[in-house]
Amino acid sequence: MPIASRTEVFVTYLDFFRSSVIARVQQLPDAELRSSRLPTGWTPLELVKHLTFVEMRWLQWGFEGKEVAEPWGDHRNANGTRWFVAESESREEVVEALRVQGVHSREVIRGHGLADAGQPGPRWDGAEPPTLERILFHVLQEYARHLGHLDIVVEVAGGPVGEVT
Repeated sequence: MPIASRTEVFVTYLDFFRSSVIARVQQLPDAELRSSRLPTGWTPLELVKHLTFVEMRWLQWGFEGKEVAEPWGDHRNANGTRWFVAESESREEVVEALRVQGVHSREVIRGHGLADAGQPGPRWDGAEPPTLERILFHVLQEYARHLGHLDIVVEVAGGPVGEVT
């Protein structure tokens, strides 16, 4: 059955990528969640937290123009070169935060037209706010890229290969 609208295409793909990231992280043993197999040093839990903040930065802080206490709270240092998850944050907490952000993201997407422009604010640093459609293309490409990264990490860690079902 075809998807009813372009808006629902974005929602469906975003939900697919989000659930695929969560499934991959759920497949990893605890020892792999906080260790890195890559020269850049990011860990699977850091990637999940980063994606939570990506959605929040682009849709909540950016598009909606809402006040956000720590829009870059997924970064460890001021120049944003390292993601960060505190030792006290569990897999369940990090994954649940992504799920909760997903609920909010769906509400924002379904509550606006794709041609609607974002609210002016600090996210855009004085530039003209983009449309919701442009923002969603960015968020989807970020998910697609990072899910590919995570697929490789899971495979190297001995996890399953192929589509997550």
